[in-house]
Amino acid sequence: MRFSAKSAFWLLALVLLRPSPIRAADLKAEDIVSHHLDAIGTAAARGANKSRVVQGTARFKILVGGAGQLEGKGAVVSEERKLNIMMKFPNEYKGEQFITDGDQSYIAATTFAHRRTTFGEFLRSQPVILQDGLLGGAMSTAWALSNLERNHPHLSSGGVKKVDGWQLVDLRYQPKKSNDMDIHLYFDPETYRHVETVYSIVLATGFGNSVPSISDQSGLTSSSGMPASDPAQSSKQRQIRYTLEERFSDFKTADGITLPSHYNIHFTQELQDGKTTIYEWDMTATDVSENMSLDPRNFQVK
Repeated sequence: MRFSAKSAFWLLALVLLRPSPIRAADLKAEDIVSHHLDAIGTAAARGANKSRVVQGTARFKILVGGAGQLEGKGAVVSEERKLNIMMKFPNEYKGEQFITDGDQSYIAATTFAHRRTTFGEFLRSQPVILQDGLLGGAMSTAWALSNLERNHPHLSSGGVKKVDGWQLVDLRYQPKKSNDMDIHLYFDPETYRHVETVYSIVLATGFGNSVPSISDQSGLTSSSGMPASDPAQSSKQRQIRYTLEERFSDFKTADGITLPSHYNIHFTQELQDGKTTIYEWDMTATDVSENMSLDPRNFQVK
């Protein structure tokens, strides 16, 4: 096909006048949030859901610093800004349970010695993770980015970064209250679905003397626990790095709302002496219910 000079002129004009798309790397923080919320659903669809119950299977595994695996059940229960995340295992280690009423939080003691795990103690020391609705991401109605008018964090765009081999849009989340924790939310640059959150902090003292080892007859063992009767051991633990990584995948749409059906947690403790432990919790949703009438005791802060 041959173009006349006039046709070529108008074709060039259309190309030059057509607005160029904004690259993900150039988006402002508020644009990232807006695109992300639209990826969940329309404003009307999101506003119609006041409560949500996500139930499914759960697995716990020690990746570094021990061995073994447990199978159980998990759930993410939420009502507006209230949240209850639980994973239960038929074992001496009963799992985890994290509750917030939006203002205060509660971390259950779930080990055989009626104590919190290292992960539980970490979350207790960093209450903003629960109270701002960060934990669990968009799976809950308490999701931090759906409640910015209440949380008032400082958000800043980090452009596009390579994370776990993927190019993702980086949004830094700084809580309203002063906090030394580094929090980054990552989004798929094509869909703006939230696919990962990474929290990292270096603390002067660890939780070693309050975390017993986890073991059972099926062979699940952890070498990270320390006797509570050895306070000197805890005093030697200085500048301990903790990293919490949440990953979300297998997104599914129902009733106009798109949510992840696969939720994975990696919790890493790096001690000064070079010892590292990594725990993994993994939950796959099998049922999602919206706008259920929930018992207030689900969110009771004890």
